[in-house]
Amino acid sequence: MDLILGSSRLQSLQSWLGGSILPLGILIVVAMMVLPIPPILLDVFFSLNILLGLLVLMVSLHTFRPLDFSSFPTVLLVATVLRLALNVASTRVVLSEGHNGPDAAGKVIEAFGAFVIAGNFVVGLFVFLILVIINLVVITKGAGRVSEVSARFTLDAMPGKQMAIDADLNAGILTPEEATERRAELSRETDFHSAMDGASKFVKGDAIAGILILIINVIGGLAIGVLQHDLPVGIAAENYVLLSVGDGLAAQIPSLLLSIATAIIVTRVSASHDMATHISGEVSISRAWFPVAGVLGLIGIIPGMPNVLFLTMAAFSAIVGVVCRVAERRAALEPDYTEEELQADDSPNKERLDIKEVADNAPITVLLSYPLLSLVDDSAEGGPLVNRITSVRKDVSKSLGFVIPKVRVTDDLMLAPNHYRIRIGQKIVGEDLVYPDRKLALPSGRSVLQLDGIEAKDPSFGMEAIWIRSDQQAEAEANEYVVIEPESVIATHLSQLLQSHASELLGQDDVQAILDHLAEAAPQLVSSVVPKIIPLHTLTGVLRQLLIERIPISDMRRILEMIPELTGKNLSLVELAEALRPALVHLLIQQVVPIKDALPVVTLAPELEQLLVNAARHGDQDSLMLDPSLAQALLQEISGILEELASQNKQALIVVSPVLRRKLASFVRQHLTDVVIISATELPNARKIDIVATISGQAQTAGGA
Repeated sequence: MDLILGSSRLQSLQSWLGGSILPLGILIVVAMMVLPIPPILLDVFFSLNILLGLLVLMVSLHTFRPLDFSSFPTVLLVATVLRLALNVASTRVVLSEGHNGPDAAGKVIEAFGAFVIAGNFVVGLFVFLILVIINLVVITKGAGRVSEVSARFTLDAMPGKQMAIDADLNAGILTPEEATERRAELSRETDFHSAMDGASKFVKGDAIAGILILIINVIGGLAIGVLQHDLPVGIAAENYVLLSVGDGLAAQIPSLLLSIATAIIVTRVSASHDMATHISGEVSISRAWFPVAGVLGLIGIIPGMPNVLFLTMAAFSAIVGVVCRVAERRAALEPDYTEEELQADDSPNKERLDIKEVADNAPITVLLSYPLLSLVDDSAEGGPLVNRITSVRKDVSKSLGFVIPKVRVTDDLMLAPNHYRIRIGQKIVGEDLVYPDRKLALPSGRSVLQLDGIEAKDPSFGMEAIWIRSDQQAEAEANEYVVIEPESVIATHLSQLLQSHASELLGQDDVQAILDHLAEAAPQLVSSVVPKIIPLHTLTGVLRQLLIERIPISDMRRILEMIPELTGKNLSLVELAEALRPALVHLLIQQVVPIKDALPVVTLAPELEQLLVNAARHGDQDSLMLDPSLAQALLQEISGILEELASQNKQALIVVSPVLRRKLASFVRQHLTDVVIISATELPNARKIDIVATISGQAQTAGGA
């Protein structure tokens, strides 16, 4: 608990320091340009300037992508202004006090000047100019060009990235929250590259200003020393050239470091916090502060340098690095442990049970036994099963007209080996067994060879099948077997269950998302119907009834246009859905049979249909009461016809009287989920019809007798 409280205090202190020091520092920088600065403060500020340049460079080296250091343009601006303010302050001191000797402007300027010049003014000037040329011509120019190109390409790519996000959102790959986060990140990326295109000009201007300030210091210093203070030309040159070069070098080294950092960032935006907190949070990286401390320590032991000052700075940087390291370790514990949990751990009973361990709120779950875990892996792609499930989710979402929720794939050690289970919410809707080291072979009507393997039934359609070894695949395909991978077996079963249980997956939030999307194209239609004519919960109930009948709800515009015509008739949810069917059933038919093909139709024998119509009229309002033997014969005959058509890769439509359709569909759906029953009035006029079978309801019973 003390660890967590200490971390909280540290974060509060860090935020307070960042929020207080940065504004105060900017005010000091502005004051430096107009107020005289004593040499001792110049030493401090030049040391801080070098510290800032090293720190920014180290942070840039530890940044994996530009947005990880999105405050870099602001830091670059502040560092450039600080350096220019130091140049102004040091120029004032050099020109006003330079006649007093090389140490008139402080120890840092004197040490840098003496170190570079080494008794030769010409060599010192050329070394300084070479450093400026490297900074200006090579690093700054290259970084500026990269920034310009990056900004242009980022802006050009922005519409395509936005369209990709919208496409992933519509396909169900992204949730609305994830899409919003992606758009915000895209906006930050564009802002960052645009800012970097302008920020690189700061470094270029700073390098040019350094050359001009050097010239001003040398010429102005010689003039002042000779004309005002009557110094000999040699002594004036020794004093002012040493001070000018030392001043320029002390400013150009941090400028060179920032130029390198700029180049690193642009070759490799706004956050929810204020600028100070944002910057302080990003530079609090222990791996950056420790190298800074080491470099400052090395500078502090160079003879002639202000050793105490630089060693103090090195110690300060090392202390900050240690503090940051401790904060990082403490922060790593916070997501896992709260104060209450730590207190609970102190009690003798350490067997805690969390609600997450007993409650699963996932709308769709695929549970795998241990041997089936080989179908998934820890890679970013998730393995063959995850890829197949993602594809199924996209396809079902497109066919039904709303985004199917994400599917949670997890293990369940309680399942028998090779078994899997599919849940919708907490309800188990399907389970079977799959052999991950084998493949499922489905015989066609032309398959004559019996393969050696494990006999089974296809979990999706109930067809006889056999699990074969991988080395038998060529033999099976040569004998007209359809060979299916184990992950495809699970994915196909999941697809069928999602289709048949789609009504359980549709909620008010999903309907509202559909309405929000439609409102972008037809805002008046949406606002005039929902909730003025029909409440959201009622509309959701109607859409669920349509999904029960496998009618897609993708044409929401047509649904809303028809609802005002039906609401005045005092219809129930089921009756409303039934009234909407004729305008929407073509969406189902075109999914079952391609538009260019004739519709394979299964009809009822006239005697059977009349019998069922009488039962529907005289029976219960919502159910069809049949004699058990007739019901069994009817279901057996329908199942046999569907299996025969499935072996031919066909799916037929059962066409019945409008009076009978709803009750017969409800009755059949309790036993056979993959059956499409429509009324004769719902057949499209423009489609050709091919009657492939007639149901008599007597063939199976006769055979059984």
